[in-house]
Amino acid sequence: MDKTSRMKELIMILNEAAKAYYQEAREIMTNFEYDRLYDELVELEKETDTVLAGSPTVKVGYEVISELPKEAHASPMLSLDKTKSPEALSEWLGDKEGLLSWKLDGLTVVLSYAEGELKKAVTRGNGIIGELVTNNAKMFLNLPLKIPFKGELVLRGEAIVKYSDFEKINAEIEDVNAKYKNPRNLCSGSIRQLNNEITKKRNVNLYAFSLISADGMDFHDSRKAEFEWLEKQGFSVVPYKVVDAGNVKEAVAEFAKEIEGFDIPSDGLVLTYEDVAYGINLGMTAKFPRHSIAFKWQDETEVTHLLEIEWSPSRTGLINPVAIFEPVELEGTTVSRASVHNLSVMEGLALGIGDEILVYKANMIIPQIADNRTRSNNVIIPKTCPVCGGNTEIKAINDAKFLYCINEHCEAKQIKSFTHFVERDAMNIDGLSEETLEKFISEGFLHVFADLYHLDRYKEEILAMRGFKEKTYNNIIEAVDKSRNTTLWRLLYSLGIANIGIANAKMICKHFDYNLDRIRNATTEEMTEIEGVGEVIGASFTKYFEDKYNQDNLDKLLAELVIENNNNGDIAQSLAGMTVVITGSLNNFENRNQLKEEIEKRGGKVAGSVSSNTNYLINNDVTSNSSKNKKAKELGVAIVSEEDFMSIMGE
Repeated sequence: MDKTSRMKELIMILNEAAKAYYQEAREIMTNFEYDRLYDELVELEKETDTVLAGSPTVKVGYEVISELPKEAHASPMLSLDKTKSPEALSEWLGDKEGLLSWKLDGLTVVLSYAEGELKKAVTRGNGIIGELVTNNAKMFLNLPLKIPFKGELVLRGEAIVKYSDFEKINAEIEDVNAKYKNPRNLCSGSIRQLNNEITKKRNVNLYAFSLISADGMDFHDSRKAEFEWLEKQGFSVVPYKVVDAGNVKEAVAEFAKEIEGFDIPSDGLVLTYEDVAYGINLGMTAKFPRHSIAFKWQDETEVTHLLEIEWSPSRTGLINPVAIFEPVELEGTTVSRASVHNLSVMEGLALGIGDEILVYKANMIIPQIADNRTRSNNVIIPKTCPVCGGNTEIKAINDAKFLYCINEHCEAKQIKSFTHFVERDAMNIDGLSEETLEKFISEGFLHVFADLYHLDRYKEEILAMRGFKEKTYNNIIEAVDKSRNTTLWRLLYSLGIANIGIANAKMICKHFDYNLDRIRNATTEEMTEIEGVGEVIGASFTKYFEDKYNQDNLDKLLAELVIENNNNGDIAQSLAGMTVVITGSLNNFENRNQLKEEIEKRGGKVAGSVSSNTNYLINNDVTSNSSKNKKAKELGVAIVSEEDFMSIMGE
């Protein structure tokens, strides 16, 4: 292939990858591969002294596509030239000082203030035209909506979602295809939309990185002075270091040390001249301003050998391929595994056991496979699930192939059931987060609920897992043992039967006189006799216990538990027919649920709001002017303290 043809091919590949990344929030190649192809195109353009139309080396960005209003920027927002050489940064500075800061990996936003208030926020868009996202920007966690400066102010900042928040938000998304690929995509999706309530839930932060104008202010052409002034106005400024040609390499090394535990997504560094006027006077090229330069991490790569592909099932049934290779040192840590993402990626790399592979850390954090030098393509895709042994199936989704377990009862799919089982209103087992449960299930520790009470069998394995120490393990075992003593309604609710909430579980127990044998063998007709239980709820309840799998699991669970006698026949029904509302803090009960249980044991009902049917409003601050107190006074409902109500209960 001649050089011009290769350039055309590279332009097509790179533009398609950029379109997918920036417009469609998906990735079709790694950053490592994109940079490699981009650098190849740059070299070909230099060799041929030719730049073809559509080349990403001269384009600024893509047209934005959404329903958000568009707005042109006062001046074009150009990309930065880049280097991977610390020595090049030293040469670029010459005898000038510079500010070296993180190159944050989020969504660039231009902010305008007037009369001390935020007036406008516009995304970078294609560098010429952006999207108006003012209402969404007002939801950013750390963005000041009012500032002391009353003149007109324009600045640029990077909106980001921290890694910790990204992981929490992604963990709540069950559908693997709906999960966000990286924090940048999550951030973009959180800001470029019409519902700012979603933006607020996504914990978006903004870090200022450039002051464009501030009417009447003189910073004596000092970028550092601008940053310090922005901080005084309440803005978070991107972390930076003042450098010169002599110490810039040392500063780069310091940033590199910090990135391992850095919670803010970053894909490199930015070096800007400290002298603002000097940088502006240098002008710009067709694509790059000359006042700043980007530093991309020189990906440290190592050659190793693929030992195996580990197949890791998830709660959706998706089975992810994970490459296990001979341990190598990368960026100061030992790595021995990397996600392969899906079957299409695995096939594209033509992975085979024993192959010589090239591995690196994307942005110095996430281990990835850059290349496969052997390409033996001998990995066998499993026909059975490694967790349950059920059949697997290959599915094509969005032009990519994924492996799924199709067994409905696969333990890996039961993560939501286990999460529900341990929650506070169910078995109340503290310390077992959804993430922890998922780890235990994937390791084969948990198959049915009863297995939770035998986690001590896996003490060594648990302590060897990342993030688990002796104290953490002991706390989990203690919480599990504490839950062995429980009530029948808690047990019933914890099973996760469709449509059975706490209130229904309590009513069912009461109707059948707390007799579990009667409950588990009840017919739909018997269930519909219970007040508040219709045919739909009754049918789903009986269907659950018609499944022998569920009955067997319950029997195994009962062998681990001590069910308290919840029959309230010997408790005076002193509150029979009464409706009570609880508000404010409590002194004698752990929480409102505990008091609610005591009220229900005595025949009473707890409501959420005061009405003409309310008999008592419990509020330790009897004289407060809260809305519930006011409503109670209007309706003539008695307002009583916690102690007075305990006397009414007969305590």
